[in-house]
Amino acid sequence: MTTTLITGANKGLGFESARRLIAAGHTVYLGSRDAERGRRAAERLGARVVQLDVTDDASVQAAVKAVEADGGLDVLINNAGIQEEMRDGTVVIGALDLTADVLRKTFETNVFGTVRVIHAFLPLLQRSAAPVMVNVSSGLASLSLVTTPGIPTYAYPGVAYPASKTAVNMITVQYAKAFPNMRINAVEPGFTKTDLNAHSGIQSVEQGAEIIVRMAQVSPDGPTGGYFDAEGTLPW
Repeated sequence: MTTTLITGANKGLGFESARRLIAAGHTVYLGSRDAERGRRAAERLGARVVQLDVTDDASVQAAVKAVEADGGLDVLINNAGIQEEMRDGTVVIGALDLTADVLRKTFETNVFGTVRVIHAFLPLLQRSAAPVMVNVSSGLASLSLVTTPGIPTYAYPGVAYPASKTAVNMITVQYAKAFPNMRINAVEPGFTKTDLNAHSGIQSVEQGAEIIVRMAQVSPDGPTGGYFDAEGTLPW
């Protein structure tokens, strides 16, 4: 039985990914900053719940102990994230208005939170016979796409969110090199209708979760250190 932890999983892409992986036979832990919301979501899916705030060391360490006590971990999906520069589906903080505080808050969840969780759960993943890590990135992380005129990524005016996801891509590559026995990849779900963007996306969570679920089930001889969307490999 494959055991999977998904951060930020009480709603949106995390919730849909959990639903699909449970259907595929995984034992899934829903990581949720809000314990009660997590409990309700887990009850709907038949999942396990663990309170997990990626910005809080004590919360992450408690989550590690809870998962370890139940037997360990095979798959880690780093899904929790924020888009601080966006309000009601519109980017309101672009380059002109960006402050260090906005950047710091974004990185605290999207980058430092991801590393905090990876660092804490690595010992459990290393005990797995087929460890997998999926880091939820964005097409906005691609320097190639963001600098190609005429496509949506080029037109995006925000700075903090793309910068944070570019950092996630680098983290993915370096961890994949450091742990060649693991399958560690970054994925771009696409512009999905979630609370992150006030449901202004152009595709459903079912569509967005597809690449997350696919890479969560990658085989031990599958790709690692890559950056993928539903159609294939993305340019860095």
